[in-house]
Amino acid sequence: MSPDLSRFSINQMTVKQLSLPELTEACVRLGVPAVGLWREPVAEYGLDATAKLVRDAGLAVTSLCRGGFLTATDPAERARALDDNRAAIDEAAVLGTDTLVMVSGGLPPGSRDLTAARERIADALSVLAPYAGERGVRLAIEPLHPMFASDRCVVPTLDQALDLAERFPADQVGVVVDTYHIWWDDRAPAAVARAGAAGRIHCFQLADWTTPLPAGVLNGRGQLGDGAIDLRAWRERVEAAGWARPIEVELFNDGLWARDGVEVLAETVERFVDCAG
Repeated sequence: MSPDLSRFSINQMTVKQLSLPELTEACVRLGVPAVGLWREPVAEYGLDATAKLVRDAGLAVTSLCRGGFLTATDPAERARALDDNRAAIDEAAVLGTDTLVMVSGGLPPGSRDLTAARERIADALSVLAPYAGERGVRLAIEPLHPMFASDRCVVPTLDQALDLAERFPADQVGVVVDTYHIWWDDRAPAAVARAGAAGRIHCFQLADWTTPLPAGVLNGRGQLGDGAIDLRAWRERVEAAGWARPIEVELFNDGLWARDGVEVLAETVERFVDCAG
C-alpha cells in the first residue's frame, strides 16, 4: 500500500539543489502533492513560468518564503522593505498560495531595543496586512529560535508572534508553527492551542534539532527522526488545534544539499511517514 502523502508538502529549500523543473518532476514521480516555494529561485526561473510549471504538474503551493525584515530605523530602508514585501505578496498571489511566510528581522546596527524593533514590525504590518488581504494572501509571522534574535528575528516565541498577529484580522495575519524554532519552549503547546482557537495557524513546518550544531548554525536543521524533537507529538498537537492543511518539511542542511536531490526528497517522504505520519 502506498503511503498517505495527502498532507505532505516539501519546502523547496530542503532540496535546493534541484531546479524547479527537477523538483516538480520528482514530486510527481514520488506522489508529493504540494510544495513550499522561495522567492529567489522563483525569480530566477521566472514568476509566471513557475506558476505555470507547478500548476501544470498539479502541485499545490503551500507557502512562499519569505517576506519580512521590517525592523530598520532608516526611513529609506523602511520604504524599501515595504515595497519588497508588497512585491512578495503579489508574487504569492500569482503562484496561487495564500500564505507568505514573514521573518521579522533583527536588531538594526547599534541598537539593543527589542521592544522598539517589535513595534516597528507592527507598524509595517499595519500597512502590509490590508494590502495582503485585498489580494487573498495571509501574512504568517514565523518565530525563530532565540539564537537568531539579534540578526534575523526579534520574535523568538510563538506567544510573541501571536501578540503581534492579534493586532490584525486573522484572515490577514497569523503565525508559522515550526518545530525547529519552538520545540524547546514549554509555553509553546498552549500557544499552539491559542493560535488554533483564533484561526491564526497559517503554516506548519517540520524539522528536527540535531546536535552538535554546525558552524553555520542557520543550516543546522536535521532530517526528520535524526534529532531530539518528538515530531509526531507536535503533529498531533497542531492538528488538535484545528490544522488540517498540508505540513511542510523545511530543512536547511549542508549535508543534505551535498547529496542527490531526488534521493533526499525520497528519504524525506519516508521520514515524514515514519516520524510524523
